[in-house]
Amino acid sequence: MASVTTANLSDTLFTLRGFPGLEGVHHWIGVPIFSAYLFAVLGNCTILYIIWTEPGLHQPMYYFLAMLATTDLGLCLTTAPTVMGALWFQLRKISKRSCLTQLFITHSFSFMESAVLFAMALDRFLAICYPLRYALLLTTSRVLRIGLVLLLRSTLLLVAPMAFLQQFPYCPGATLSHSYCLHQDVIRLACANTVFNTFYGLIVILLTLGSDLLFIFISYSLILKTVLGMSSGDEGHRKALGTCVSHLCAVLTFYVPVLGLSIVHRFGRHASPLLHVVMGNIYILLPPLMNPVIYSIKTRQIYSRILRIV
Repeated sequence: MASVTTANLSDTLFTLRGFPGLEGVHHWIGVPIFSAYLFAVLGNCTILYIIWTEPGLHQPMYYFLAMLATTDLGLCLTTAPTVMGALWFQLRKISKRSCLTQLFITHSFSFMESAVLFAMALDRFLAICYPLRYALLLTTSRVLRIGLVLLLRSTLLLVAPMAFLQQFPYCPGATLSHSYCLHQDVIRLACANTVFNTFYGLIVILLTLGSDLLFIFISYSLILKTVLGMSSGDEGHRKALGTCVSHLCAVLTFYVPVLGLSIVHRFGRHASPLLHVVMGNIYILLPPLMNPVIYSIKTRQIYSRILRIV
């Protein structure tokens, strides 16, 4: 392996995996997956259109929702070409450069989604716990600056491991566990010392997804404490908590698949390859598909605008 040339490294090809054992029906499996992608794209585009065109929704809560929809849209558009290519057109090969580009964008959007969910929890915390100061604390310019910081955090943390992935030699006939590229999947195919990437990846996960989830939990603990201390009666309690239901559903929709996929990659090395593929597709499809549904049903302003469009 030490004799692998630079030219060979640049020409490295990875093999994408479809649904093992079901190759004969890949074109049928592709129908519901394509439908999920289509509904996810249409749903998130609808959310963005409504927020853009409805002046009454130009508020911090909906700006963060627009960030979430943009992130979900980006995740769909990044993974759909290789997923559908593998299922419908038997395009199973992907170059190292294309794979690493997709890997970087996919993980950036994933980290961004986690960060936006934390920002939305902070928004709900300020709106419920400090209602009189809410408009002063979260101005439009401040929301935009928060979005920029979250974007930089989501991308800059990936620069170091990407540099190592670019230099690693990879084993011949390297086959990925999914029909798109993930760091934890690519790193196991490297024929080199991957200790840095392994530990750095763990630290990044703890500093991003882990810390975001912790702060979301703290925010809702403080919200619950504030709501229980209200003297406005049950109606006030329900109204305050009702604004958080959609966000909590979005949090569960994102973090449950992330946790499931992490467990499969960490402890499921001897599990069926089909399990890896199914969990991988749930991870990339469930949040973009469900978030527009959740916010359309639970947010009265968006729901009423959708009815007017229909």
